[in-house]
Amino acid sequence: MNEQNTEQKNLLDLQWVRRALLLALFDAGIIAVSSILALMARFDLSYTAIDSTYLSHLYYYLPINIIVTLIIFYFCRMYHSLWKFVGVHEVGYILLANVISFFAQITGMYLLQYPMPRSYFFFQILLQTAMVTGLRFSYRFLRHLKEVKDQTFTGRNKWKNVMVIGAGEAGKVIIKEIVDSKLLTMRICCVVDDDRNKAGRYIDGVPIVGNRSTILKNVEKYKIDMIILAIPSAPLEEKKDILEICKMSGCELKTLPGMYQLIDGELNVSKLRDVEITDLLGREPIKVNLDEIMGYVKNKVVMVTGGGGSIGSELCRQIAAYEPKQLIIFDIYENNAYEIQQELKRHYPELNLEVLIGSVRNTHRMETVFATYHPDIVYHAAAHKHVPLMEDSPNEAIKNNVFGTYKTAKAASENGVKRFVLISTDKAVNPTNIMGASKRLCEMIVQSFNKISDTEFVAVRFGNVLGSNGSVIPLFKKQIAEGGPVTVTDKNIIRYFMTIPEAVSLVLQAGAYAKGGEIFVLEMGAPVKIDDMARNLIRLSGYTPDVDIKIEYTGLRPGEKLYEELLMAEEGMKDTANKLIHIGRPIEMNEDEFFVQLAELKEACYQDDEHIKEMVAQMVPTYHLKN
Repeated sequence: MNEQNTEQKNLLDLQWVRRALLLALFDAGIIAVSSILALMARFDLSYTAIDSTYLSHLYYYLPINIIVTLIIFYFCRMYHSLWKFVGVHEVGYILLANVISFFAQITGMYLLQYPMPRSYFFFQILLQTAMVTGLRFSYRFLRHLKEVKDQTFTGRNKWKNVMVIGAGEAGKVIIKEIVDSKLLTMRICCVVDDDRNKAGRYIDGVPIVGNRSTILKNVEKYKIDMIILAIPSAPLEEKKDILEICKMSGCELKTLPGMYQLIDGELNVSKLRDVEITDLLGREPIKVNLDEIMGYVKNKVVMVTGGGGSIGSELCRQIAAYEPKQLIIFDIYENNAYEIQQELKRHYPELNLEVLIGSVRNTHRMETVFATYHPDIVYHAAAHKHVPLMEDSPNEAIKNNVFGTYKTAKAASENGVKRFVLISTDKAVNPTNIMGASKRLCEMIVQSFNKISDTEFVAVRFGNVLGSNGSVIPLFKKQIAEGGPVTVTDKNIIRYFMTIPEAVSLVLQAGAYAKGGEIFVLEMGAPVKIDDMARNLIRLSGYTPDVDIKIEYTGLRPGEKLYEELLMAEEGMKDTANKLIHIGRPIEMNEDEFFVQLAELKEACYQDDEHIKEMVAQMVPTYHLKN
C-alpha cells in the first residue's frame, strides 16, 4: 500500500511540474512582449523610433528580468493554482507578484546602471499584469464555452459543482471516475481532508483546499451544489460531526455505503447514496453476534407471518443466512411477498423457500398451513399498525391483530411448534390508542397460551423503526419530493428509533433467550424529536427548512402520545446477557376469565360493535381510553 501511495504521489508531482513549466514558459513570453510594447508606447508605438541606448538596455536586462520575475511568481504561488479554478483569491496573488516584480525591475536596472524612461516601468507592469491575468482567465473562459457547447448539444442543462470530503482511497476512486467520465454532469471543484499533510496537494488535478473547518467557506468559493462524503471507514460520530457542518451549506449530500465495496473493487459513482437521517443519529449501529446464537434456527423449519412487510422481510433475510431447513413466508399482500421471494432466490439459491398467500384471520387456512409444513419456529409479524387508521376502524384492528394472533398461536400450539415469537410494540405500554391496546391483548394471548401449551410463547417489544412501512421517514421524503409542506403533528413530540436490521437482529437474539412467557423489551437509546428529524431531512435534501420547504404542525392525531413512555419504566425489568435486551415482569391474570372475554370480544368485533373500545378497556386495565 505504501508503494502504491508513493507511486501516486510521484505521479501527482510530475503532473504539477509539467503544468508549472508550461505556465512559466507562457509567462516568460509575456514578460518579453510586455517589455518591448512598453518601450514602444514611449516612442509612439514605433519600434524603429526607439532610442538604441534604451533598446540595448532592455535586451541586456531582459533575461535577468524574466528569471527574477518567474522566481517572484513562484513564491507568490502563481504556479500552485489550477487555471480552471482561477478566481478572486488567485487575482490577489497575481497583483502581489506583479507589484514586487515592478519594484524589482526598477531596483535591478538602477543597480546595473541601465537607465530607462520612467513611463516604461509603468507601461510594462500594466501590460504584464493584464496579460498574465488574461492568460489565466482565458483557460477558464474557453473551458466554460466548451461546457456550454456540451450542455447545448448533449441536453445536459445543469452541471453540479461537487466537493469531495476525504482524500483517501475512496475519494480518489470517486474523483477519478467523475473527472474521466464524459457522461456525468458533475464537476469536482475541490477536496476537503483533515490530514494537514495533504493540504495544497492535488488529486487528478483537483485541489485539496483544507480541513472540515473550511467546508462552508469553500462551498461559497466554488459555488458547490453537491457534497460527497467519501470516508466510509470513519466512525459514525466523526461522520455526524462533518455532516452537521455540511447540512448548514444547503448542498445536496451524498455518501458511500461502506468499506466493503472499496475492498471488493466495486466502488463507483453509481454506489453513491443520499445521506440518510440514520447518518445523523450519531451512534454506532447496534451489533449482535448472531453467529453465536442462531444455532436454534439451523436445520429448523421457520415460518414468518407478515413476511413481506418491513420487519418480516428483514427477519427473512437474516434467517435465510443461517441455513434453515425451510423458510416459510406467509403474507396477505402478494406484491410484498413476491419481492422478498425474488430477492431471497437471488441471494440464497439453495434456500428451501416456500411463499404462501393468506390471512392470519382465516382459521382454516392457518390450521392447514401448520398441519402441512409443521414449522419449528414462528415469528408472528403480521399486524395492522397504523395508529390513526386503526382509531377509525377499531374492529378491524381487533380482528387482525388480536384474533389473527389468537388463531396463529392456537394453530402453533396444536401442531407442535417449539417456539412462537410475537412482534409487539412499545405502544402496548399504557396504550392510548386501539392499535397499542390490541397489541397488549396479543401479548396477553401469548402469555396465556404459554401456560397451557408445550410451545414456548414469547413477545418482543420495541419502538419506532426507521424506514419501515408507514414510518415517518418515507412520509417526510415524499412530502419533500413534492415541494412540501412537511407535516409534524406537534413541535415537541419525541420518539425512540432504531434501524430495521438493528431491531430484527435483537428480535432474533431475544428468540434465542426465550424460555417461555417472557416479554422482551429492546433498549432503543435516546429519544429523538420528530421536528428535529424533519428539519435535518430537509437540509439533507438540499433545502432550507421554513424557506424552501415549509413545516406545518397539524396537532396530535387521535390516540397519539406526545411522549412515548420509556421502555425501561416497567417494574421488575430484568437484564439478559445482552444489555440491550430486557425482560418485562409478566402481569398476573386469570386466563379462564380472559378467554371468556376474548370470545365475547370476537363476537362483538365481527358484528362491528361501536363500543368495541370500551370492551377492550375492560380487558386491558392500562388502556387510557379517551372519551
